[in-house]
Amino acid sequence: MQIEILGMGCAKCELLARRVNAIVNELGLDADVRKITDIVEIADRGVLMTPALSIDGEVKLAGTAGSADEIRTLLVEAAQG
Repeated sequence: MQIEILGMGCAKCELLARRVNAIVNELGLDADVRKITDIVEIADRGVLMTPALSIDGEVKLAGTAGSADEIRTLLVEAAQG
């Protein structure tokens, strides 16, 4: 699973990254988690508001860090295919 945190390092971006990493570890997911901070690369993905969460190339959250429960649900659904 490819997970990308899109944002330039604001507090909400860091919160999203911490939540995602904690949940990936909690669930024992085989995932590659990357942070994308380049504004052009973020815009190329169609994201207008950060932070954003992309799972396997699909933006699942934008403009919010999301709750832990919301992120967990997205990751579980992606892991199940």
